[in-house]
Amino acid sequence: MIEAKIFAQPGESAWTPTPDGNRRRVLVSTDELMMVEFGFDKGGVGALHSHPHVQASYVAEGRFEVTIDGRTATIETGGSFIVPSNLGHGVKALEAGRLVDSFTPHRADFLA
Repeated sequence: MIEAKIFAQPGESAWTPTPDGNRRRVLVSTDELMMVEFGFDKGGVGALHSHPHVQASYVAEGRFEVTIDGRTATIETGGSFIVPSNLGHGVKALEAGRLVDSFTPHRADFLA
């Protein structure tokens, strides 16, 4: 069991560089659910990947080309998408932006 973080204040979580050149910060998390903010510069790519977690994403800022299981859509500020378990997915930032992703269960690899 991880130590639950159930409250988050703006700016209190540090950004961590991601392997694909973007950045993320864990906002809140329990064993069952996690919310993570991702930041992208214009042209930044979240490489195609998959994981067993169900992911729900909200575009907090910017415009993204989102690919899920071979289907692609452009999603902008205020839009959202869901990635079912184990489907290949990735994004490209068409302008600088931020995604707020929720994962169930939590991503233990983001807490290391």
